[in-house]
Amino acid sequence: MYLFDLKQETNKKVVVGMSGGVDSSVAAYLLKEKGYKVTGLFMQNWQNEPGEKCTSEIDFQDASSVCDRLEIPLHKANFSDDYWNNVFEEFLNEYKLGRTPNPDILCNREIKFKSFLNYALTIGADYIATGHYASLRNINDKTYLSRAKDIAKDQTYFLHEVKEPEFKKCIFPLENLMKSDVRKIAKEIGLSVSSKKDSVGICFVGEKNMKDFLGRFIKLEKGPILDEDNNIIGEHNGSTLYTIGQRQGLQIGGIKDKDDLPWYVYKKDILKNHIFVCQGVNNNLLYSKGLECEDISWINDDYDFDSIECMIQIRHQHKPVDCQIDYLNDRYVIKFNKPIRGVALGQSAVFYKKNICMGGGVISRAF
Repeated sequence: MYLFDLKQETNKKVVVGMSGGVDSSVAAYLLKEKGYKVTGLFMQNWQNEPGEKCTSEIDFQDASSVCDRLEIPLHKANFSDDYWNNVFEEFLNEYKLGRTPNPDILCNREIKFKSFLNYALTIGADYIATGHYASLRNINDKTYLSRAKDIAKDQTYFLHEVKEPEFKKCIFPLENLMKSDVRKIAKEIGLSVSSKKDSVGICFVGEKNMKDFLGRFIKLEKGPILDEDNNIIGEHNGSTLYTIGQRQGLQIGGIKDKDDLPWYVYKKDILKNHIFVCQGVNNNLLYSKGLECEDISWINDDYDFDSIECMIQIRHQHKPVDCQIDYLNDRYVIKFNKPIRGVALGQSAVFYKKNICMGGGVISRAF
């Protein structure tokens, strides 16, 4: 059964994280329709540079418009210090190491389910709610994170570092809705954001040119692009900018005696500032048979094992693959049932039992 029967919780106060987008807006509407005492909270988590386009002001105006339409109060809180210290600095450090971090995962753990949750509790919330496409299930008094009905929009991958106690204080009103249903509801009730484009880019920072943006915080140096035979065939703008499996941005022209196939990054050497590329989307150099995680963050405390079989997902919308996890020599070793393409260090490996998200860890090695 689903954790919350909305018809039975109508005297509870819920603070909804209002982003100014259609998902959180419809989430607030659904909760109010069920009789919850709904309050909105807009989070400002990034301080723009002078002259820089400030998308958060636009988003706040949209959130205000929605809350006026729904006749619910809206708070505004500034968590930019928390974001910088607990999300962005770790994000930058990972890039400096040549890894490919996912700031949305850190943002959920540190901001939406810590700073936001704590703030909501101080203003009297019984629960928080967000516009995530995810589900919470209650099994034998345990709360489990489960995939949403809309598998294409499912966001459990980004939520795997949040723990069970935080989820017990959360509601996901969109768990049983398709994205098309959400937009339809928004249009039917006259919300101004019904056709607003979904946000992309770095969590709370927005859509940026990654080279220009990272160049403000990390020294980027040009370096050679090498093929499988260590021949220099191009020049890159900084090895930290590229990830395993990447095709775009290489700008490699026609190479004499080489097939007319696209090039992909298959290896990086950060110390030498080299990136290595190979041709063909299915080149064996792009595939791995397994990976390692130095640690795994389990959502629930009932995963105590030496070895377990489950499914692994290595990026958002990656089709999960059967795997086996073993705990060996103080690290987790994961072997895939079939090779996976484009395993990137710094990304997260997330584990599932059917639709239940168990947790995950940062990829430290691929093999």
